[in-house]
Amino acid sequence: MGEQKIKLFGISGSPRKASTDYIIRESLRYASEKYPAQTEYFSSQGKKLNFCVHCDYCIREKKGCIHSDDMQQIYEKLKWADALIIGTPVYQGMASGQIKVIMDRCRAIAAQNPHFIMNKPGAAIAVGGDRIGGQEPSIQAILNFYVINEAIPVGGGSFGANLGGTFWSKDLGANGVRDDEEGLKSMRKTVNRLMKMALMLKSIKD
Repeated sequence: MGEQKIKLFGISGSPRKASTDYIIRESLRYASEKYPAQTEYFSSQGKKLNFCVHCDYCIREKKGCIHSDDMQQIYEKLKWADALIIGTPVYQGMASGQIKVIMDRCRAIAAQNPHFIMNKPGAAIAVGGDRIGGQEPSIQAILNFYVINEAIPVGGGSFGANLGGTFWSKDLGANGVRDDEEGLKSMRKTVNRLMKMALMLKSIKD
């Protein structure tokens, strides 16, 4: 019997096709090249993602969110996935509004099933136009999302990756992150740990 593939879902929280889009795609490509991985990808670019308005429809009705928009694609892939990579550009020293909306709106799926990503390993990547521009606080916001929703946050380990993949784009878009060798090392270390954790958890489950 062949080795079962890890279902890996990557999300880019950027409203444009630039550095974050590139590096999440590159993370998925790297995972597929080195590990038995089946990947899916969601880009926030051009998507309709309404703010959570705390109407409590999801709590009262247990039928998902009152908004009908592109979050439905994310809900389905979160259920499907064995492991997650969420990436964000850094805006004002913090994660993008798109990523915040995505995390906030997961309240609707949690209202139906509080364990929707329980024990699924999750990694985070942040891309800043400045070398020190808020990458780690942005990553920490995503790791907090994993903790709150019972996923397993995975960093890249000591010496070079720590909390996750951190990139300095120099405001050069995909070309900037493509040339950031230290950032690429941090991504690879993070994806390696993510996939090894996912494979270990799948073997225990099986």
